[in-house]
Amino acid sequence: YRLAEEGPADIRIGNVASDLGIVTGSGEVTFSLESGSDYLKIDNMTGELSTTERRIDREKLPQCQMIFDENECFLDFEVSVIGPSQSWVDLFEGRVIILDINDNTPTFPSPVLTLTVEENRPVGTLYLLPTATDRDFGRNGIERYELLQEPSVFELQVADTLDGEKQPQLIVKGALDREQRDSYELSLRVRDGGDPARSSQAILRVLITDVNDNSPRFEKSVYEADLAENSSPGTPILQLRATDLDVGVNGQIEYVFGAATESVRRLLRLDETSGWLSVLHRIDREEVNQLRFTVMARDRGQPPKTDKATVVLNIRDENDNVPTIDIRKIGRIPLRDGVASVAEDVLVDTPIALVQVSDRDQGENGVVTCTVVGDVPFQLKPASEGEGEPQNKRKYFLHTSAPLDYEAVHDYNVVIVAVDSGSPSLSSNNSLLVRVGDTNDNPPMFSQAMLEVSFPENNLPGERVATVVATDADSGKNAEITYSLEASPLSSETPGSIFSIDPDTGDVSVQAVLDREQRDTYEFQVTARDKGVPSLQGSTTVVVRVSDRNDNEPRFMQDVFTFYVKENLQPNSPVGMVTVMDFDKGRNAELSLSIQPGDHDQAAGIFSIENDTGTIFSTLSFDREQQTSYTFKVKAVDGGEPPRSATATVSLFVMDENDNAPTVTFPSNSSYTVLPPSSNMRTVVATVVATDADTGLNADLNYSIVGGNPFKLFEIDPASGVVSLVGKLAPKHYGLHRLVVQVNDSGQPPQSTTALLHVFVNESLSNATVVESQVARSLHTPLAQDIAGDPSYELSKQRLSIVIGVVAGIMTVILLILVVVMARYCRSKGKHGYEAGKKDHEDFFTPQQHDKAKKPKKDKKGKKGKQPLYSSIVTVEASKPNGQRYDSVNEKLSDSPGMGRYRSVNGGPGSPDLARHYKSSSPLPTVQLHPQSPTAGKKHQAVQDLPPANTFVGAGDNIS
Repeated sequence: YRLAEEGPADIRIGNVASDLGIVTGSGEVTFSLESGSDYLKIDNMTGELSTTERRIDREKLPQCQMIFDENECFLDFEVSVIGPSQSWVDLFEGRVIILDINDNTPTFPSPVLTLTVEENRPVGTLYLLPTATDRDFGRNGIERYELLQEPSVFELQVADTLDGEKQPQLIVKGALDREQRDSYELSLRVRDGGDPARSSQAILRVLITDVNDNSPRFEKSVYEADLAENSSPGTPILQLRATDLDVGVNGQIEYVFGAATESVRRLLRLDETSGWLSVLHRIDREEVNQLRFTVMARDRGQPPKTDKATVVLNIRDENDNVPTIDIRKIGRIPLRDGVASVAEDVLVDTPIALVQVSDRDQGENGVVTCTVVGDVPFQLKPASEGEGEPQNKRKYFLHTSAPLDYEAVHDYNVVIVAVDSGSPSLSSNNSLLVRVGDTNDNPPMFSQAMLEVSFPENNLPGERVATVVATDADSGKNAEITYSLEASPLSSETPGSIFSIDPDTGDVSVQAVLDREQRDTYEFQVTARDKGVPSLQGSTTVVVRVSDRNDNEPRFMQDVFTFYVKENLQPNSPVGMVTVMDFDKGRNAELSLSIQPGDHDQAAGIFSIENDTGTIFSTLSFDREQQTSYTFKVKAVDGGEPPRSATATVSLFVMDENDNAPTVTFPSNSSYTVLPPSSNMRTVVATVVATDADTGLNADLNYSIVGGNPFKLFEIDPASGVVSLVGKLAPKHYGLHRLVVQVNDSGQPPQSTTALLHVFVNESLSNATVVESQVARSLHTPLAQDIAGDPSYELSKQRLSIVIGVVAGIMTVILLILVVVMARYCRSKGKHGYEAGKKDHEDFFTPQQHDKAKKPKKDKKGKKGKQPLYSSIVTVEASKPNGQRYDSVNEKLSDSPGMGRYRSVNGGPGSPDLARHYKSSSPLPTVQLHPQSPTAGKKHQAVQDLPPANTFVGAGDNIS
């Protein structure tokens, strides 16, 4: 039936009885309305169907809220036809299609519509106006928009949208200047197409603002999303995003519903700021399976700009069925009770099982994704690539994706998970135990490619050296191992002669006694073979390092070390080095050296030894003249346990240095020898005897006469020291001769000593005291002045010369005066003698020889000369008759009984004793001075000692 909405009560709709072909009127058949009684009623007797007093408003019927086709909005009802006494009942269903009438006036969202328009917009600029809504549809829906008055700057244009709606647009026709006019008020009217037509109007207030020249733009013109039914309130559905290229308020966007029914506004919530669309109330798919509406994005510029997007929400069914997984056997790989047995040598990508996955849901809820979870070497591949295979029922092969290794993993628990595409998705899983079978694919392996073992020497044969262990990752027979010895690749020596190995345990034993000093390293190879088929093997190199035991004593390179060292060496100087070695090693070869005293403790406190180098040091300076050699022992003790030791003898010989001057033992300086004038040539006058504490060349002495021999009467043998007469004696030679003899050694540099040999030439010795007096005076006479023969003989010649000079006249007188002056000068020089340290060029006894003819120069400035050469002379003073003696220095008397005493004159600590050089040991008779002698009251001096430099120094009265 068809019925227009909004009709009055009791409007006849139709007669059910006639339409069903039922004859009425007898009262036996009655009619009853079983459903639809809210808006419909039926006459029980006639079957006439009519409306009740409740007004039918098509737009408010719940079942017609989202229906846009007038043929689809209806009211269902049920009518029962009852026979006599309800002997039978027939139930019939009916439907009344509600026809739309123009009973709703189109209305604007607000009675005052505000539109902001930027100034200076170009002519033709178009602005979208808010659309009106009309609950009617079709011809009764909105038909047109119009401006009741059109100013010269605006014009209304209505556009048809893609979804069949009409969009009012305001077009700028003239220039807009906000400074001249900032707003316009227009009357906008909307009219539907009903008959009679309905219309309404609103004030359109156009505000002229500054430029807002960019409208919001949605990312998409149509947003489509699926929403699960019964989604809880607050569930986000989608976010509408629009962008505005403007900035500030002109770019701030708010989202509002556009053309949307009351159902959309009731069920959904649109966040104005973020554009998020979410569930406001639960949606039942059985009531609504799709929602379609528009959303406007509006900026906050003046006037605001808008954009519109269409939103389509599809309500989908819930996913309430989980997938199922079935695992079955494939090919020749056995699978029983969820266990598949696979050999480890299967090729990669071999299928081992068939997996079938299915889901009873439909659509996306039935589209199943299947995968293998976990880190296992398996993967799923589709069993077929056919396009006709249903999405909710698929088959896969389970393939190996990597090589299987029994030694790494024996079993794999393969878990297969199936997940459907529902939201939320449902999943299920099933598992398959893959048991990997072993094959002999692993050789025996040693933990080390090279095994180093330390084993002590002097072992017992059969001792265990080490145990080598190899492992095989296989199982069963494939992992049973036997061991054997082989030669090392670097050595051709067969180890079987020295070492053996237990084939089962890998114990390596030594069959011989090892001696580290003979050989300290052995290297061989151990091979391990499994019992698989084919057999596999592995090897390792064993290096046996023989460790040391303290079985060797220290050994010196020599039993006796002989060293030669110079005397006068500085203390703490090295004097020698011993070499000792120990064939052991480590602590057993760490040696400690020490000095062991000799038989007479010669080395006690004198020598020390440096442990690291074996260098021997002395703590004192050697003096060969005191000790020529030292003998001691050096002991070496190793650091073994118990320690071993060895000793060596050290003989140290002190080499001579020329550090001693010759010592004259005969004659003494105060002695003399009487030589008769009738003596023949080559007569031995005396023998100078000297000794030298040094040795070798340093003690090889030679003798020479260096003074007191002006007539060349005497010569001395350089080797023996024998003084001989080599000239004929004449009367002028009578008297005392003082020969100055110098004894030199052959050292480098040489040392020398000077001695005086007095020879008295006369027929007899009538008065020894006179001779001794002359000897005493000679000791105080400079060595540069010769004492040789009779001085009066020369004096007579001088007198003759004076007579000749007087006769000659004035020249003689002048000559005489010069002689007197020279005599006075000589007397003065003889009184002062030589000063210590002064080197006279005429002194034969200084270390350097000078020209005898050269005379000393007189000090022009009258300064004192250098210290006389006799500064360290020792004098022998004779006693006076009354027991007094003369002091050669201050001429004072002092009581001193006895023959005489020694005194050092101006001597220093370095002045040696010259008496040891000049003590008389002559075989000739000597004359002794006695206090009773006539000349005993005179003072005599004798040279007793000489300094090391063999220079004479002296002081005393001038001897005339």
